[in-house]
Amino acid sequence: MPPHCDSLDGPVVGAAREALEAGDVAIVLPFVPERDEEDVRAAFTAVMPVRAMGDQARAVADRLFFETVVRIHRAGEGAPYTGLKPAGTPVSPVIPIAEEAVATGSTDRLTTYLTGVLQDELSKRLSRVSALAANKDRSVADARRYVEAMLGFEVYSHSLLKALSAHDAHHGEG
Repeated sequence: MPPHCDSLDGPVVGAAREALEAGDVAIVLPFVPERDEEDVRAAFTAVMPVRAMGDQARAVADRLFFETVVRIHRAGEGAPYTGLKPAGTPVSPVIPIAEEAVATGSTDRLTTYLTGVLQDELSKRLSRVSALAANKDRSVADARRYVEAMLGFEVYSHSLLKALSAHDAHHGEG
């Protein structure tokens, strides 16, 4: 499950909705790359008069603006735009916990959750390596299974370290 930047209840659409209601495009601009700011400004300028034409026109204009901003946001991440997802679309279970950390300024619950997931994954993977180690001397095929699991465990550990050490990571998709 991906993060929810492309859902109707995600932070990008939330900022776009707020910008439309306030009549201030600057509210949504932090969610798009600077190089694409003019496209967002142009879309905003185009939809604002349409929004005043009635509820149906407003809904269409808002949707167009949301799609434009999310498409540009996703492109800025190097991720494909696959359309707007409905509100309530399932997200990674860590997303609401990370949002809570941002809102509260505390990483306690997030640290506990991630530590638990990490312990479970490392234990599961190391158990597989240990189980395969017991039979690695029986045949070349058994030794290969062991080596694949052992190297997989080491590469997984290295990938975790890289992820934990990454600066300004955003989504990792694309």
